[in-house]
Amino acid sequence: MRALPVLAALLALVLAGCTSGTSGGPASAGGKTTSSSSAAPTTTPGPKKGSGAPVHVRMFENDGQTYGVGMPIIAYFSKKITDASVFDKEVKVTVNGQDAGGAWYFEPPSVGYAAMEAHYRTQQYWPAHAQVHVDMPVKGLWAGQGLVFDNSVTLDIATGAAQVANVDGAAHTMTITSDGQPVKTLEVSLGAAKTPTYLGTAVVMAKSNPEEMKSDPGETPAYDLLVPWSVRVTDSGEFIHDAYWNGHLGTENTSHGCTNLSPADAEWYYGFAQIGDPVTWTNTGTGQVIPVGDGWGDWNVDWNTWAQGGLLSPGQ
Repeated sequence: MRALPVLAALLALVLAGCTSGTSGGPASAGGKTTSSSSAAPTTTPGPKKGSGAPVHVRMFENDGQTYGVGMPIIAYFSKKITDASVFDKEVKVTVNGQDAGGAWYFEPPSVGYAAMEAHYRTQQYWPAHAQVHVDMPVKGLWAGQGLVFDNSVTLDIATGAAQVANVDGAAHTMTITSDGQPVKTLEVSLGAAKTPTYLGTAVVMAKSNPEEMKSDPGETPAYDLLVPWSVRVTDSGEFIHDAYWNGHLGTENTSHGCTNLSPADAEWYYGFAQIGDPVTWTNTGTGQVIPVGDGWGDWNVDWNTWAQGGLLSPGQ
């Protein structure tokens, strides 16, 4: 079963951000906006300055929050930047005080108030129980011809336990570990042959209890349900959720594409899951892998491709 693709759950997380000089709404998204300080005179050329239309940066994450080890750092841009060379050089990400060694990947926007977004991840998942710091001192700097960043941002978040789930469509199981230790194996039912569940790795995006799920226009049988204990993993509407109506858990894949659990297991996983926890699906009956832009399908892009920057390479 799929929900209509909605971003309300994500926006609810964004609204709690702290951006100086603004209040409420998407404009006060995560991170801290800072003013540029005057640098002491130096003989070393500084970063390239920009001029023209202002580009404002907002972060998805919020200072002081804890996320799963698969969580990408997400920056939203108010205008589509055309050159990432200065941004890539000046923005620093550290984990436990050391260079994180990751890369930014520029993508089309997934939210209405942004013209472009960039995701940062490392080659492997973040270490568990770590401190991640982002320093984005880009105010006044070049964002492409006729574009200038109008704010600087810092962000401090933490990672929680390494809660990793693997869903096997052939075995009809969802196996969960925490910091490398087994936690539970749950019985599941995935998408039926005509509505298969995606392959690949997604990241827990949001949780709703309940989530309204509707059939597509013209679909039969039509449905409109409030589904308990729903954990979103794609924008297009795949969830891990309570399927009290499904009598095939652990034996057959009959869902509309979501990962179905028993009521008790769904309630447990809902309470256990952290935003940013990675979940990987295998043997789902399809070759279709979760697209990078369908929620946070970032882990389905190989590292060499990711490091090239997506829509903008670091050298552009």
